[in-house]
Amino acid sequence: MSVLKQLQSYLRRKKIDALLVTQPDNRRYLCGYSPHDVSIEESSGVLLIFAKADPILITDFRYLEQAQSDTDGMHIVLYKRGLLSVLPALLKKFKITTLAYEPYYYLHSAYLKLFNFCRHEQFVLVDFSDYILKRREQKSHDEIVALQRSVTLNERVFHDVYKTLRVGMSEIEVAIAIENSMRFHGAERPSFDTIVASGPNGALPHAVPSSRRICENEPIVIDMGLVLGGYCSDMTRTVVLGNVDSKTRFIFRLVRQAQLCAMDKLKPGTSCKSVDKSARDIIKNGGYGPMFGHALGHGVGLAVHETPSLNMRNQRVLKPGMVVTIEPGIYIPEWGGVRLENMASITQDGYHLFNQDTTFLDV
Repeated sequence: MSVLKQLQSYLRRKKIDALLVTQPDNRRYLCGYSPHDVSIEESSGVLLIFAKADPILITDFRYLEQAQSDTDGMHIVLYKRGLLSVLPALLKKFKITTLAYEPYYYLHSAYLKLFNFCRHEQFVLVDFSDYILKRREQKSHDEIVALQRSVTLNERVFHDVYKTLRVGMSEIEVAIAIENSMRFHGAERPSFDTIVASGPNGALPHAVPSSRRICENEPIVIDMGLVLGGYCSDMTRTVVLGNVDSKTRFIFRLVRQAQLCAMDKLKPGTSCKSVDKSARDIIKNGGYGPMFGHALGHGVGLAVHETPSLNMRNQRVLKPGMVVTIEPGIYIPEWGGVRLENMASITQDGYHLFNQDTTFLDV
């Protein structure tokens, strides 16, 4: 049974007549419709899923051909003046009395309009937050294959650009080269803004590439990912152009040890909290505990940040098909940082590592 059919069955069990899917990745997951929203204020379409009828994709003229191509025969309704210009008629046509929506991806102003409409028409509006996101956590075989392809291409791009790195290049130059290479090799887009952080800028986990020029013998944090076939990759490497001093070598080895220790914990039934703790303890015992201030990792799929989160508070357990990053880091103000990030999927008895790259891991 397809995911869409299972969702319709779930709606019937919950006595929900229809679901309004507005989150772009959820739309793509359920029906293949691939455009992203320009912003949360400007939707490229809404998927209306009925418990007892075929779904409808609601969009506007700009996306008609894309909708027809992506959804393979799904009924498409066009609007000219926004969703509420066509939604009331559809709900009445299909005798909908209970409508679910996604509150975590819906503007409050849009919700108020929908709420007032439903109240006036005596429809019940239902919060529908978790089902699709939880389904997306455990990837199918085809999704695992798509993620592997994305990671493989991401590593190819990294290697192409790594060979061109030179002292004196700016962080911005490197970031542009990475994203140009992604496009050249067929990626849809970067899965997030590429991070290139050299020297002291590496102390900022989410540094924005600047005009700072790379110096010899300093760590350079490169965090990059791309989207291929809808699925994201996410990888971080820390490299040095020149000699590696003793401090950098010690920190690098400590971060790598934390990463390997956490990866060994990846298996079904292990809590997200315990995986995070295994890496955090290594860094703490090495004397740099306060310098590792973010979660160990996160889920990856159609979005580059999904559940589950590998953090010190999450007691949920890992399940087969989940895909996570393992990315410990140490960040020292005025000196710089080291972060290493791989992606892995949880298997029936352990994990599968997507990454093949070993650049600089033998420091």
